[in-house]
Amino acid sequence: MRLVILDNYDLASEWAAKYICNRIIQFKPGQDRYFTLGLPTGSTPLGCYKKLIEYHKNGHLSFKYVKTFNMDEYVGLPRNHPESYHSYMWNNFFKHIDIDPNNAHILDGNAADLQAECDAFEKKIKEAGGIDLFVGGIGPDGHIAFNEPGSSLVSRTRLKTLAMDTILANAKYFDGDLSKVPTMALTVGVGTVMDARELPAAFFPLNSTPFITLMVMILITGAHKAFALYKAIEEGVNHMWTVSAFQQHPRTIFVCDEDATLELRVKTVKYFKGLMHVHNKLVDPLFSMKDGN
Repeated sequence: MRLVILDNYDLASEWAAKYICNRIIQFKPGQDRYFTLGLPTGSTPLGCYKKLIEYHKNGHLSFKYVKTFNMDEYVGLPRNHPESYHSYMWNNFFKHIDIDPNNAHILDGNAADLQAECDAFEKKIKEAGGIDLFVGGIGPDGHIAFNEPGSSLVSRTRLKTLAMDTILANAKYFDGDLSKVPTMALTVGVGTVMDARELPAAFFPLNSTPFITLMVMILITGAHKAFALYKAIEEGVNHMWTVSAFQQHPRTIFVCDEDATLELRVKTVKYFKGLMHVHNKLVDPLFSMKDGN
């Protein structure tokens, strides 16, 4: 597990975007080899999306051979509603890049059979070969996607009733009218994000394991999420703080700003800051790429 601490939100967003960019470029996607990316919504990833759009417009990054899977969607909200996650993703990201719309997968909260929609989503992920990099954000209570406190840590994509705290928090997006706020959503499960990606043995040299785990990157910014970050990395795994499950994932990166570290022990912050020279090597190739090297 890595914890990358940047001075502020903008720097944290830029680091995350550079990391995503490098992962895609180093993968060398093509017509027969797509890079598969899991994506979040909310306010936290907006800065990251803006930087990715910038890299694309500057000619450094293409999404032509990238497939995406979003984490969640409200139930019963029209797809073209300004607060639907379909609208969020197209307005804030997809329409600004060269992704094929057929490769941008978002759960349909208006499907006739919601369970069948969830099952089909899991099947699509499997058919894509698993997810190479899952990017997530969390709420102040430590939930990832709509896996709120008490969710099973082995859960799969499913229909979820939203907690009253979530409904109240979302009211600001619906003119403060609770009657307009969706009370249910479709969401990937914790187990969906934790899953591993299995590749044919032909991809690997002799005496190596034909098993490659996906990478999970969690974005956590702001003082209001400091306690959730503390629960995520300094205490044990707990289904009341679903983000804590990623302590058990072999390749998790938490990317945060200084404000989000306010509840962490001083020695924890010092330890991970002491590793920043290692963490920065994960994004350094982007600098040389810009220079044309």
